[in-house]
Amino acid sequence: MSALSVNYHAMLMQSPDPCVLVDLHSVVLIDANKAAETMFGRTRAELLTMRLDQLCPAAQSGDLASTTLIETELARANTNRSGQFALDVCNADGRVLPCEALLIRIPIAGHDVAHGRLVDVSARLRAEKLRDGQSDILEMIAAGGALGPVLERLVRLIESLSPGVLCSVLLLADDGVSLLPAAGPSMPAPFMAALEGVRIGPAVGSCGVAMHEKKLVISPDLTVDPHWKDYLALATPFGLRACWSTPIMPDDKEVLGSFAMYYREVRSPQEDDIKLIGTASHLAGIAIQRHRRARELSLHREHLEELVAARTTALTAAVTRADQINQDLSAALSTLSRAQDELVRRDRLAALGVLVAGVAHELNTPIGNSVVVATSLAERTRALRQQMMQGLRRSELERFLLDAGEAGDLLVRNLTRAATLVAGFKQIAVDQASAERRRFSLSDLLGDLAAPLRVAARPARIALELDVADKLSMDSYPGPLSQVVTELFENCLAHAFAGIEGGLVRISASASGAQVAISVADNGAGIATALQARVYDPFFTSSARSGRSGLGLHVAHNIVTNILGGSIELDSKAGAGTRFTMLLPQCAPARPAAAPLRAEATDAAHSSVAGS
Repeated sequence: MSALSVNYHAMLMQSPDPCVLVDLHSVVLIDANKAAETMFGRTRAELLTMRLDQLCPAAQSGDLASTTLIETELARANTNRSGQFALDVCNADGRVLPCEALLIRIPIAGHDVAHGRLVDVSARLRAEKLRDGQSDILEMIAAGGALGPVLERLVRLIESLSPGVLCSVLLLADDGVSLLPAAGPSMPAPFMAALEGVRIGPAVGSCGVAMHEKKLVISPDLTVDPHWKDYLALATPFGLRACWSTPIMPDDKEVLGSFAMYYREVRSPQEDDIKLIGTASHLAGIAIQRHRRARELSLHREHLEELVAARTTALTAAVTRADQINQDLSAALSTLSRAQDELVRRDRLAALGVLVAGVAHELNTPIGNSVVVATSLAERTRALRQQMMQGLRRSELERFLLDAGEAGDLLVRNLTRAATLVAGFKQIAVDQASAERRRFSLSDLLGDLAAPLRVAARPARIALELDVADKLSMDSYPGPLSQVVTELFENCLAHAFAGIEGGLVRISASASGAQVAISVADNGAGIATALQARVYDPFFTSSARSGRSGLGLHVAHNIVTNILGGSIELDSKAGAGTRFTMLLPQCAPARPAAAPLRAEATDAAHSSVAGS
C-alpha cells in the first residue's frame, strides 16, 4: 500500500462517523472504520469482501451495481469531487437504517476511489415523523374528532416509529376498576375482546397492574412474568412474548386507561422506547380527557335542555293556570261589581228609607200639634158662633181672642219647625241644578264668608281665625262649598263650647298637589270616640233639646262627596278639640246625574209614608 493509501486509511480510522472507501468501478469496499463495523454489525474483514449494494435493501441494490447513482449524485452537487444523497443500509440483523451518504473522490494511483461517510438519520427522521404525527393527532382532538379514530391514529403512529411493535389502548370504565378496549388495530381481535370487563389488580397482566399501581410496568418475557400468570394462556396463542404498559394519567392523579407496546419476541425497552411510550400516553391522555369533558358537557347540555324543557312546561302550565285564574278573577270581579252596585243601590234605598222615615217622624210632632191646635180652634170658633146667636158677652169674646192668639202662636211655631225640616230634607237631596260652577279665588271666598260667621259667633264670645294660603283658586261650586264651611262652623258653635270660655275656631286652606285641603278646627270639648262613627248619620245629634235637627253634617257630607268630588275626615279627641278636613280637587269632577237618586228618593218616600 502506498504512503497516500496509508494516510487515507489513518484518516478513515480516526473519524467518529461510519466511513468506507469504495471502488467506483466494482462498488466493492476496500476499507472501513470501526464505526462502520458497528453500524453494519459486521467485522472489517467481512465488509471488505462485500459490494456496497449488498449492504443496501433490495430496492436500491440494482442501481448500485454500477456507478450510475454515484455519478448522478456527483453531477448534482455541481462538482467533480463530491456528492451527497440519501441511502438506506441494512445491518447484519436485517434492520434498515436510513442514512445520509457523502461521497468524495480521492486520487489514488491506479484506482478510481471514493471516500464515503454514512450518517444514521433514523433518530432524526423518527423525531420528525413523531412531531408531524403529534400535530395531526392534536388537530383531530382540537377539531372534536371521535375518540376511536384519534386513538387508532396514535397507535398506528407509534407502530410506524418502532418496527415490530403492536400497540393497544385500554380505557378504565366509569366504575374505576373495569377494562374497556379502545384501540388496537394490529392486535389480535380475540385478545382485545377477551380483555373487556376484566377488573384491574396486582396480577392482571401489564396493563391491569399499570393502572392498579399507577406506574410503568415492563414485562420482557411474559412466560416468566408473575403479572401474566393468570393471562399467559390468553397471550401465548397469538405469539405475544413481551409487553410494557404505562398508565394514562394526564394530571398524575386520576387513571384514565393504559397504553401498551407488545412484541412477538423477548425484549426489553430501550431509552427511546420509554420516551416513545411516555409521549403516546401523554397524547392519549389529552384525547381521553377531551372526550370525557365533551361527554360531560353533552350530558350537562342534555340535562340543561331537560331542565329548560321542564321549566318551559312548568311556565306554560303556570301561564295557563294564570290565564284561568285571570278569567276566574275577571268573572268574580264582574260578579262582585254587580253585587257592589246592587248593594250600593240597596244601601241608598235603605238610607233614603231611613231618611224619609226620620223626616216623617220629625214632621209628625209639629204637624200633629198644628192639627190639634187647629181642631181646637175650629171647635172654639163653632162654639163662639152659637154664643153670638144667643148673645155674646164681652168676657167670652176676650177669652176666645186670647185662646186664638195662643193657638196662632202654636201653629206658627210648629209649622215653622215643619218648614225647617222640609228645607233640610231638600238640602239632603242636593239639588245640583241650583249649584253654579265657576272658577274662583278660594282666599277671597273664605275671606268674604268670615265676616257673617264672626257676627254669628259674637254672642257666644267665640273667636274666628282665618289661615288661607295666597293665590289659591278652584274650578268648582262656590255656593255648596260655602254652605259646607258654614255648616261645619255652626256645628262648632252648637256643640264644642258648652261651658267653655275663650273658644276658638280656625278655618285654614292650603294646596296639596292637585287638591286643596280645607279644615275647620276648634279647641272645644271634642267628640267622644263612640259617637264619631255616627256624626254623618241623618238626624243624629247630641243636642236634640237645642232644636238641632241632626241633618247638618249629613248635608255637608253629601255636598263634599257628591258635588265637590272630595272627601271629609274627622279628627277629634274628647277634651282636645275637633278638626274636620276636606280634601277637594282643584277642578271639580263633572256633575253627577241626579235623576236615579230622585227616583229612588221618591220611591223610598212613598214607601215610608205608606208605612207610617
